[in-house]
Amino acid sequence: MKLVSVFDAFLKDTVNLNSTRVKGLEDSTGSIEDFVNKSTWGPEIDSWMPQGSWAHKTIIKPVDKGEFDADLLVFVHPVEGWDAARYINELYNVFYANGTYKSMVRRWSHCVTITYATDKKIDIAPVIINRGGFQRLEVCNRDSNAFERTEPRQYTNWLITQNSYSGSNSFRKVTRLIKYLRDIKTTFTCPSVLLTTLLGYRINILDQYGDEFSDTPTALKTVFGRLDDWLQQNATKPAVTNPYLTSEDFAGGWTDTQYANFRTVINRYRGWIDEAYDETGRNASIAKWRRVFGDEFAADVVIEEARSVSKAAFDALTEGVSIAALTASGAVRDLVTLVKAYGSSALPREFDFLPHMRQPTWRRATAQNLSVQVRAKLYRSKGVGDQGAVQSMQVLRAGGWLYFTAHTNTGVVYPTSDFTVYWRVTNTDQAAADAGQLRGEFNDPHEGNGRWEHLQYRGVHQVEAFVVRRRTDELVGQSAPFRVVIE
Repeated sequence: MKLVSVFDAFLKDTVNLNSTRVKGLEDSTGSIEDFVNKSTWGPEIDSWMPQGSWAHKTIIKPVDKGEFDADLLVFVHPVEGWDAARYINELYNVFYANGTYKSMVRRWSHCVTITYATDKKIDIAPVIINRGGFQRLEVCNRDSNAFERTEPRQYTNWLITQNSYSGSNSFRKVTRLIKYLRDIKTTFTCPSVLLTTLLGYRINILDQYGDEFSDTPTALKTVFGRLDDWLQQNATKPAVTNPYLTSEDFAGGWTDTQYANFRTVINRYRGWIDEAYDETGRNASIAKWRRVFGDEFAADVVIEEARSVSKAAFDALTEGVSIAALTASGAVRDLVTLVKAYGSSALPREFDFLPHMRQPTWRRATAQNLSVQVRAKLYRSKGVGDQGAVQSMQVLRAGGWLYFTAHTNTGVVYPTSDFTVYWRVTNTDQAAADAGQLRGEFNDPHEGNGRWEHLQYRGVHQVEAFVVRRRTDELVGQSAPFRVVIE
């Protein structure tokens, strides 16, 4: 499911750099430009230009809530007798001599950086115009004391053109989403300029006439699919050049190992994105998109869906039972009471696919799907006072403990020598939501492959077993939900 409005909210609230920080960036760069223009740096300044994510409108909010990076180019005419390193060193000296910037400035191979603690870093890079009388632009490498060709204006214009082909700023939105995915998952390494270029190459002039970029999730699916197709066609690391300067290979700093990992991870995420997009159930689709983008995706929707299962059940039952009858039974908007009166038929639609339920990330075994049955025993306290076996949907009082085990179809407990059983415990309804204990994540087993759970929150909850073969780390079996009703 596309969930266009959910993606819009996710971009606005979580991914995009907020307008206050953008305004602060503009104010800071204005102050830097004014300071350098009036300084004794040396070169004659021609112009200033934002570069990188800021200029390309693909900048995102840092996922660690720390500083974000912005690039600022200063185009200057060459100074007779200056080598490449001197442009960087002299610019650094100007900032270091100033009381405001002294503690904020550092120098690197190609730029001087001003750091505004807990807010932003601005990299200022000199670009030399037509050195030696040749028509060219060059940046300065302080480490090697060499001038290097660059084409920042044409590269930026190329990205603007690619974005226009996608329509509705789809390219920029998708780039921000994939940068967020990179930063939140930390499963692959890909510098922003390389990632942006790779994505830019996946768009062509004909896209303005099709529907592959009709909305943000569709554009994401399109770009990810094209990127994965291209990567699978390139078993070894290819060049990823600046389209206006073929000598500049953005993939040059990528190791073969990093490329191989990127190729593998993108293929996996492509499968997850396709699965989330194609899912027809809203709750299940949200859960699958959250496997891609993490817990911040649709966070408000997720909490409300889990909190309001009683209301959803009541509303669904009114289609076949009169409100008067429901009210008379004392079952108004309380799922536990509804279940006691009407059994499992009271459970709302998609109860087994609530969006806060984490989705499996193990590779599924293709040749094997083992039967998995969950059994539970009730104890007065953890490990003490065996009360006997309980059944799914059996109504239990709060305070006790359940011990869950996973069995084969012949009743044998899955052995720890060959398998690890992971348990997905999903709470629902008001009490668990108020306590911040909706859960839905995967938990390790406690003793052997079993799992202890405390009966705490009024509601109908679910426990599922996922059996993973140790040798291959493949998911080979998954149980049906065991429903725990706590009154």
